[in-house]
Amino acid sequence: MAELVRVAALTGYLEAMAGFGIDPRPLLREQGLNAGQLANPEQLIPARAATRLLECSARAAGCSTLGLRMAEDRALANLGATSLLILNQPTLRHALAALTEYRARINSTLVLHIEEAGDSVILREDFSLRRPEPSRQSSDLALGVLVRLCKAVLGEDWTPGAVCFTHQPPSPADRRVFARVFQCSLQFDSEFNGIVIPTSDLDRRNVRANQDLADHARRLLEAVMRPDAGRIAQDVDQLVRLLLPSGRATIQTCAASLGLPVRTLQRMLEDEDETFSEVLERARMQLATQYLANPRIRVTDIAAMLGYGSTGAFSRWHVHAFGMPPLRRRRSLAVAR
Repeated sequence: MAELVRVAALTGYLEAMAGFGIDPRPLLREQGLNAGQLANPEQLIPARAATRLLECSARAAGCSTLGLRMAEDRALANLGATSLLILNQPTLRHALAALTEYRARINSTLVLHIEEAGDSVILREDFSLRRPEPSRQSSDLALGVLVRLCKAVLGEDWTPGAVCFTHQPPSPADRRVFARVFQCSLQFDSEFNGIVIPTSDLDRRNVRANQDLADHARRLLEAVMRPDAGRIAQDVDQLVRLLLPSGRATIQTCAASLGLPVRTLQRMLEDEDETFSEVLERARMQLATQYLANPRIRVTDIAAMLGYGSTGAFSRWHVHAFGMPPLRRRRSLAVAR
């Protein structure tokens, strides 16, 4: 699957940089982009370029809350034609299902996992790039947009129970921006990026839902694109991330969890030009990048969260995957921020 994102993902970028008094054109050129491209929200651009642009721009502006500031004024309409379908779903559960179904039209690398556990649900967002990138700004932006989506369905007075971030706590001044955007409990140094809501919120009625408009939107979408068929790799990715800390992220466990023979799962992944080892490696690399970017998470803990029985085994894998030991890469990520 091509790693693409709609230009609409950068809505508010030019305005934010203007507010800092920074000319964004050199930053855009560094990533092979230009300001003219940002005029068409439906245009697709490389997701890696968009991710790097936000990280480089945050450093240039000396602002660790660039992504949040961009998310603050987002409307559901920024999702393009998909917004009509989402806004008119009968419940948040249906809206999130529609978002997942058409994710390739919005951002092919951003995956939403819905994890129900008793009275609470975690809406977890992960980036799945073939070669992981530091993505704090993109992650914060995605969480801000997700909260805006939930508010559009459940009402502007709705707030999540908590929002979790894998990065370390911001400065007191920056924390005020987080509080303003999310208006709920904030948890930093978390094991995931996501929001926590009551299970009951998933099935709350959307008073604005209109089935005729939803059906019309689906017909419009299906006229211009086929819904993303690459679903089995997403399911496996979700299972891998859940099973890694227990050391049980194997194809046998995943196949059993999906009710499939191993060979059938292998064939289904092959149909999507994927293998289990590629999905596993991509998830580990993305999570390792995410965890190492937070200096408060010990390498020993990262090794355990990625399913390694020892720090040595994790370090050997990390050298093979990234060409350097974990601590050295942690220092390079700190310099890049």
